[in-house]
Amino acid sequence: MYDASSYDVLVVGAGPSGAATGYWLAQRGHRVLIVEKAHFPRDKTCGDGLTPRAVRQLNDMGLAERLAPHLRYDGLRAIGHGFTLEMPWPDHPDFPSYGYVVRRRDLDAMVAEQAVKAGATLWTGAVATEPLLEGGIVRGAAVHHKGDSPGSAGRDEAVRARFVVVADGANSRFGRALGCARRRDFPLGMAIRGYYTSPYHDEPWIESHLDIRDREGNHLPGYGWIFPVGDGTINVGCGLLSTFKGWKDINTSQLMDAFSATAPARWGISPETSTGAPTGGRLPTGGSVVPHVGPTWLVVGDAAGSVNPFNGEGISVAYETGRLAADVVHQALEADDGLALATYEQRLEATYGLYFKVARTFVRAIGNPAVMRELVRAGMQSRPLMEWVLRIMANLLRPDELGPAEAAYKLVAAIVAAAPVA
Repeated sequence: MYDASSYDVLVVGAGPSGAATGYWLAQRGHRVLIVEKAHFPRDKTCGDGLTPRAVRQLNDMGLAERLAPHLRYDGLRAIGHGFTLEMPWPDHPDFPSYGYVVRRRDLDAMVAEQAVKAGATLWTGAVATEPLLEGGIVRGAAVHHKGDSPGSAGRDEAVRARFVVVADGANSRFGRALGCARRRDFPLGMAIRGYYTSPYHDEPWIESHLDIRDREGNHLPGYGWIFPVGDGTINVGCGLLSTFKGWKDINTSQLMDAFSATAPARWGISPETSTGAPTGGRLPTGGSVVPHVGPTWLVVGDAAGSVNPFNGEGISVAYETGRLAADVVHQALEADDGLALATYEQRLEATYGLYFKVARTFVRAIGNPAVMRELVRAGMQSRPLMEWVLRIMANLLRPDELGPAEAAYKLVAAIVAAAPVA
């Protein structure tokens, strides 16, 4: 037998997208419940880097002072084919020209706490096991309290809500129960990361390696990163896309071992400086999980496959989609009309449609090793080109560039099309 409670909105998951959704809805005075299966602080596989777009969202949620003690970085250091380029984040009227590196165990707790301060209710150690249906329409969820919190005692509860926002991550169980599925023709990302102690833990640049090789000098698919965390450690990882031929046969742990062994020696990356075993996971990209919206529910963040295909970054898009979802749910609540939710798909398309389309074209092309090598080799020899590519990949074109933005994206596609074939 279920106990019963009722809210305006139930948010399933308290990661970046779920906490942002809860914050913006609570700010507008709505009764919001966020359920999170874990307890804070909890860790997540992530590069921990916050781009200017992510920082903008966090600042808007009133977290500027909470971010300030963390490592602030100025831009990206790109390394490949014997070249090194240090590229500051571009000036932009809508975004700061800096980022932060914040461990997810700290970041997610910070944002969830801010949502609670705004008025949202947060249950941790609580799993939304299945949707509650009334006449075939989702009206909430069955929630299981895992019993690892005082007084919860493994209790089951029926939570009713006018609307449900699905934000339970890349392997969204709740989304699958609603019929959401990943489009197999869209690229899938894989990533693995670990932490190491390093004397360069507080450098003002995040580092991207575009030319990974094994100990024998053979090219390997994918890219590597080294992000200073500022707490005595660095975040080291590798990413790979399903567009690479034979990607299913690639052992990401071996890829990580090869990168760790061949990364610049000054970082001090070795088994002796490792702080623990690396962790990894798969990431659906480019809005690949569909549908994004139903009669009474929305899907946001990684649960919607919203990771940026260009660079594997998902935190900024998670915050942004959470905010978009909060906007349309607020409209639906104010108008007492669930049809307002249909505008969510339109807003996603307007914000990310063209961008993700070109990104998918680009990553399919660089799955060809010869194309990837040639593009990196050519790009690393041209600082203006790489700075332009950085702005496109990080979605940081200025408003005065939005007119030529489509032409810029088409140019990227044209460069890809003209690149040599293996």
